Amino acid sequence: MVAGSDVSVVRALHRNRQIVRELIVIAAAIASYFGVRGLIATRVDVAYRNAETVVSWERSAGLFVEPQLQQAVVDHGWLVEVLGYIYIFGHWPVLLTTLLWLLIRHRDAYRVFRNAMLLSGSIGLVIFALFPVAPPRFLTGYGFADTVTEHTSAYRVLQPPAFVNQYAAVPSLHFGWNLLMGIAVASLGTHWSIRLFGWLMPVLMLTAIVLTANHYIFDGLAGGVIALLSLLAAYRLAGPKVRGGGC
Repeated sequence: MVAGSDVSVVRALHRNRQIVRELIVIAAAIASYFGVRGLIATRVDVAYRNAETVVSWERSAGLFVEPQLQQAVVDHGWLVEVLGYIYIFGHWPVLLTTLLWLLIRHRDAYRVFRNAMLLSGSIGLVIFALFPVAPPRFLTGYGFADTVTEHTSAYRVLQPPAFVNQYAAVPSLHFGWNLLMGIAVASLGTHWSIRLFGWLMPVLMLTAIVLTANHYIFDGLAGGVIALLSLLAAYRLAGPKVRGGGC
């Protein structure tokens, strides 16, 4: 009986050490991501020219509707506030909570989604450096307004300007990473309400990033594609147990 109890204690300690180690890895990765992103040298004039290029692409595809969409909601104060809260508190709090849930309850799936985030983040950093883009909120000539900053300073607290490259609109990993966590929750949740949250979360975030003028529709599409390709690569690199649905 004593021996069995000792084994349980050893296993619990080992599991706790693994959890702490993974939390340190995630924290270091997040710090490195924002540190490098903030240090990327960006020519502001190039970022604005690239923003006009994105607008031109969207116009060619009939997608440049962001100014009209935002204008339709700015007169509704309560809706603007809801979108701001989704944009701020629906990102990092949701990402970190979901990763911790995966780490504790679905260890194999955690490794896959963690690797997908790391891979997509690395791709994002390369694009930020090669193709800096000013976000819509800076293009006031089109009628955009920075509704998040106008209504709250919370986001600047969660992501201090010193650690943020303001000209890294493309791709939107703000949406891409939420999409990854949404897939995890929708596929692994044990209750319909949890799975529903997984489906709705990325949709709400895509809506928020566009209507708060923090990203173009193109940014969201690019972030989503990069996140999905990274998830596919992470699954391919995983063992057969995970690929076979053992997670």
